Amino acid sequence: MSLAFTLHSTSSQCPARRGEVKTVHGTFQTPIFMPVGTQATVKAVTPEDLQTLEAQIILANTYHLFLRPGHELIRELGGLHKFMNWHGPILTDSGGFQIFSLKDLAKITEQGATFKSHLDGSKKFLSPEDTVAVQEALGSDIMMVLDTCIPYPATEKETIDATKLTSRWAKRCRDVQNQATGQLLFGIVQGGMYPQLREMAVQELLEIGFDGYALGGLSVGEPRDQMYDLTEHGAALLPRDHAKYVMGVGTPDDLVECVYRGVDMFDCVMPTRNARNGMLFTSQGRVVIKNAQYQSDPRPLDENCTCYTCRNYSRAYLRHLYTSREILASHLNTVHNLHYFVNLMTEIRQAIDEDRFVEFRKEFYDKRQV
Repeated sequence: MSLAFTLHSTSSQCPARRGEVKTVHGTFQTPIFMPVGTQATVKAVTPEDLQTLEAQIILANTYHLFLRPGHELIRELGGLHKFMNWHGPILTDSGGFQIFSLKDLAKITEQGATFKSHLDGSKKFLSPEDTVAVQEALGSDIMMVLDTCIPYPATEKETIDATKLTSRWAKRCRDVQNQATGQLLFGIVQGGMYPQLREMAVQELLEIGFDGYALGGLSVGEPRDQMYDLTEHGAALLPRDHAKYVMGVGTPDDLVECVYRGVDMFDCVMPTRNARNGMLFTSQGRVVIKNAQYQSDPRPLDENCTCYTCRNYSRAYLRHLYTSREILASHLNTVHNLHYFVNLMTEIRQAIDEDRFVEFRKEFYDKRQV
């Protein structure tokens, strides 16, 4: 049984569930969305903004912080929480996906990943043991094992080899973890688009034993229905008394659909990246703020939203800021989008507690215009 995860309530009509995860820097409620602060900052907002938005946990990235400013410097300065002035829980992604995305700049072997820094081209190496050491230096609350990401599409042979390597790396991560820090370590289920290989991956990870489990290698180009099917299949295989995390997902629809299939944790750059690009999420659908139709629109982005942006500014003003390339546009848009995602998860948790999540899911789509 996981000492970290506590299950509080479940839906009587689907696998949706409500719980909490206990970490060194506090407890967060699930289902949860984690704003992404790749380089020890959630872009365009302050930690105080995140507190006001009631974000409970954020994500930072091992690969990026390993390269700049360096994990040893962060350790010397008191750890990641102190360094970035965020005192709630932090999850650090191991860097496997970033190394995978380097493609021609990276080489994967049994020992680990050799790659060229995207910053200056210098040669670097990260083993499974290294990624744990870096994350322990950072002092994050939840560490992720180093995994080998699988491209889409991939042959069954390629997928088997990569999945088996992820399992071997996962054991090496667990073997060197310093249990005394109180940091949690999550395993990552690979297996590509092959359900039987995902079953194999789950069994191998369960034999090692982790504090929580993530479904990796999804939302990498496969059809959405296939992603949902694999999520449902994978979540059902994972133990009921551990947190279940789908990495890098997703849209508001993805959050609702994956909660419906039993997932507890999510992260995605979408709310922050889309905010900087002028795409905003509302209860009625998406608003592309640069569109001419908003030039003289006096309404808030979302008349049902209570965020700082919607309480104080019109669509017309937000369009003006964006088309003028004012920095304030990124800030106000990001505040709104993060509020939307955080509030969506709050509403989801309440619906599960009241055993009306299936009705909530229907209402969520009924409200949308697009």
